[in-house]
Amino acid sequence: MTELSLTILTETPKDAQAIERLHERTFGPGRFVLSAYRLREHVDHLLDVSFTARIGTLLVGSVRQLPVTIGDTPALMLGPLTVEPPFRSRGVGRALLERAINDARAKGHRLIVLVGDEPYYARIGFKPVPKGRMTMPGPVDYSRLLVMELVDGAFEGVSGPIQPDWSKAI
Repeated sequence: MTELSLTILTETPKDAQAIERLHERTFGPGRFVLSAYRLREHVDHLLDVSFTARIGTLLVGSVRQLPVTIGDTPALMLGPLTVEPPFRSRGVGRALLERAINDARAKGHRLIVLVGDEPYYARIGFKPVPKGRMTMPGPVDYSRLLVMELVDGAFEGVSGPIQPDWSKAI
């Protein structure tokens, strides 16, 4: 496979419509009933730790991070991560994840949670959340709830409901 000339850029407000169309194509209308989407209803994602992937001017992927709290502990919720189907399995998702994680760490964030496939995200360093440590609104498959410490020990003693970070409400 040929090497992609991929550019990872910080998301801007101008990207919103193209990203929404990408989510529409890749996730469909059922995405709105997912627990993670319920958290996004009142608090917007943080542009400074959300990114787009482009080949030339073509948007081929996106990752967003939402400010949440786990109990009283601030964290980020990563997602959605999406890549246009023809560009999957070519490193686009991994490049987006690495940039999102590294920038979050550099900006002082301590924890990232997500709902996703453990085999995929474990390669980047996410681990399953021990049963009963966190809850989310609506139905969720808790075996898919994963966490990454950006600072050693940041997950120690953290438990409770995952909620939007109301201090960042729109």
